[in-house]
Amino acid sequence: MRGVEWPTLCLLAVCYGLWMLGTTAAAEVWLPLGMAMVTFSTALHSSLTHEALHGHPFRSRWANAALVFPALTLVVPYLRFKDTHLAHHRDSILTDPYDDPESNYCDPKIWRALPGWWRAVLRVNNTLAGRMLIGPALGTVAFTLADLRRMRAGDRRVLLGYAQHLPAVAVVLWWVAAVGQMPGWAFGLSVYAALAVLKIRTFLEHRAHEDARGRTVVIEDRGVLALIFLNNNLHVVHHMHAAVPWYRLPELYRGNRARYLSRNGGYRYRSYGEVLRRYLLTAKDPVPHPLWPR
Repeated sequence: MRGVEWPTLCLLAVCYGLWMLGTTAAAEVWLPLGMAMVTFSTALHSSLTHEALHGHPFRSRWANAALVFPALTLVVPYLRFKDTHLAHHRDSILTDPYDDPESNYCDPKIWRALPGWWRAVLRVNNTLAGRMLIGPALGTVAFTLADLRRMRAGDRRVLLGYAQHLPAVAVVLWWVAAVGQMPGWAFGLSVYAALAVLKIRTFLEHRAHEDARGRTVVIEDRGVLALIFLNNNLHVVHHMHAAVPWYRLPELYRGNRARYLSRNGGYRYRSYGEVLRRYLLTAKDPVPHPLWPR
């Protein structure tokens, strides 16, 4: 039993404040500043949405969903994010090309059947630079097309997710058009940049590994990206303690570092700077799952 998690609630208020200021006064004073504020707050809002679907800052799932109702990223309905992400938290299916909704691997048999130009695009997408530049577009299109197929097949849960998503997008677009001082192209570019920043986090969160415990990363970063990602860079800690709020993860990691690194087989990076240096233009993994179907 717990009460209100005030750090999360206060950070959410700051997030919305930065976003509203970025789309209005800051954009009017100096557009690049406004765009930077919108990018930062939109990416942060996505991380706060992740907290909400894991049961923070309230015990009520309805209250948590209401707090992150505005779809600042414009894509991926809250209910779809919740359903797919909670399915992803089954460690036994991590990186599975079929059962893990967040896997970036594909079935080698499917890979061999793809045309050469499409394989080339996916190889570019497997570098960090490619993941940031084209990854948001590729991921959004693939996710949306898959959901359209589910809706055509009669999946009412998916249909409900998009029905709830429409007013969440509408309130954001209304603010930008009626209240905001930012051109539409600048707002769209800022949202895309936020999605690109989020791709840094998901780029190597999981690896193909025989042991499910060895598939989840730790990135010992304490900089601005760790703040935006709400300490989800300590990803194995989050997977082991999914109900723990973001602000307690560093303390858990510091107190049990050897245990966590033993559990994940030493899958660790010192910082996101190291990740950028190593993988900006180099693929960390192949696109086809290297251990499939074992």
